[in-house]
Amino acid sequence: MIKHLYLSGPMTGHEDFNRPAFHEAARLLRQAGYRVTNPAEKGLPDSAPWQMHMRADIKAMMDCDGLAILPGWQNSRGANAEINLAHALGMDVHGVIVWLAAASKAKQSEVATC
Repeated sequence: MIKHLYLSGPMTGHEDFNRPAFHEAARLLRQAGYRVTNPAEKGLPDSAPWQMHMRADIKAMMDCDGLAILPGWQNSRGANAEINLAHALGMDVHGVIVWLAAASKAKQSEVATC
């Protein structure tokens, strides 16, 4: 089963809302075989209130199997809220690097069993 991951990380206060980091993480995770919901692709205007962004983000997160966390999440009010909710709901929460390593390990074990 292909996991559907939600990207979580810092946006507020970062240049271009940290979109380059979100887009690169989404690219790598998709290349590894995951379905990815990237909040940097949701299309709300930057000027929308933080609460509106968070409501849309949490709604999108509920359709996912787990969270892929970007570096710097510790200092992000929104990422902390997403991570806390994901943990409370029993979702898998790992750094992007951990998800990529898991995909690589799964592919290696597929090759070994062929």
